[in-house]
Amino acid sequence: MSRPNAQLVLSDGTTFEGYAAGHLPDSGFTSGEFVFNTALSGYQEVITDPSYAGQIISFTYPHVGNYGVTPLDDEASRPFCEGVVVRELSDVPSSWRSRGSLEGLLRHHGVPAIVGVDTRRLTRHLRANGALPGAFGHGDPDLIAREAQRAKGTDGTDFVTNVTTSEPYEKGDGDLHVVALDYGIKTTMVHELSRRFRVTVVPATMSAGAVHELHPDGVFLSNGPGDPAALGAQVAVLDGLLGTVPIFGICLGHQLLAGALGGTTFKLPFGHHGSNHPVQDLVTGKIEITAQNHNYAVNPGSLTRAVVSHVNLNDGVIEGIHAAKERCFSVQYHPEAGPGPHDARYLFERFDALLRTNTLNVH
Repeated sequence: MSRPNAQLVLSDGTTFEGYAAGHLPDSGFTSGEFVFNTALSGYQEVITDPSYAGQIISFTYPHVGNYGVTPLDDEASRPFCEGVVVRELSDVPSSWRSRGSLEGLLRHHGVPAIVGVDTRRLTRHLRANGALPGAFGHGDPDLIAREAQRAKGTDGTDFVTNVTTSEPYEKGDGDLHVVALDYGIKTTMVHELSRRFRVTVVPATMSAGAVHELHPDGVFLSNGPGDPAALGAQVAVLDGLLGTVPIFGICLGHQLLAGALGGTTFKLPFGHHGSNHPVQDLVTGKIEITAQNHNYAVNPGSLTRAVVSHVNLNDGVIEGIHAAKERCFSVQYHPEAGPGPHDARYLFERFDALLRTNTLNVH
């Protein structure tokens, strides 16, 4: 397949050559914060994860698109990422589940891509220098270089407003009622909750009072994109919920819960984006292999009302907290794991037990 020449430029001036694929924007470029993902499969789930809003995803696995795409693997109604970088994009997908090509999905949703890039070199550069803003495209190279200098990272930006549901909706018919605050919730997350509970997914802007009016047995805090420090309004909502109803948070929900419990967050150099991170449960000593997607983490020592329950064995980052008095707990990683291992699915059962006994059992 013949593709236009394209260029990728990071904000520090580092340049990569490639070819334009997917959607070709009229402007000739797209911009965002570049991050790399180390998962070996699950590219569709990664691309459609709302947590990548504002970012450009570079896949470290060299062959992407091999098994096509299917609506069954979408994690949202559309991708929210700014673009995709791959080494080799398969033109001929092969799988009995496939209903189309990855490039067709990108074009349908207006997501630009650049292929033929030396993604190993790009990954090494981001590991050494941290996640960097930049731009890529098929337009004039000077234009792309200028836009790379103008590109911004995710610090201080509220992306949740752009990805949250506009109206509440319900899933499942369990005997317990859970209200899920949608900061960018993944479809697999809703599925895991609705298998166990009657779930009402509500906008991230819903007040604590409005949540209480729904009479939930528990509250769930979802994943989502961007800087938790930019979401003071959401932390204030949790201040009004803490201690009044059991709470379980994942990813951004974990960071916001930590904020409500007195914690602060910081930005990791290049984040955790992959499906093979080892995490240790400090209570049981057990090690789980986990799926992760986050650029920010909770500051060690900043929590005043919670206990650290899980840590990342690669770099010591806090991966879980709990507060027995407030009947709440959260993890930084993804127990629903789409894609990824299912070692941590037990956490949904822990939430179920918390709602039924009104006691947090972390053993």
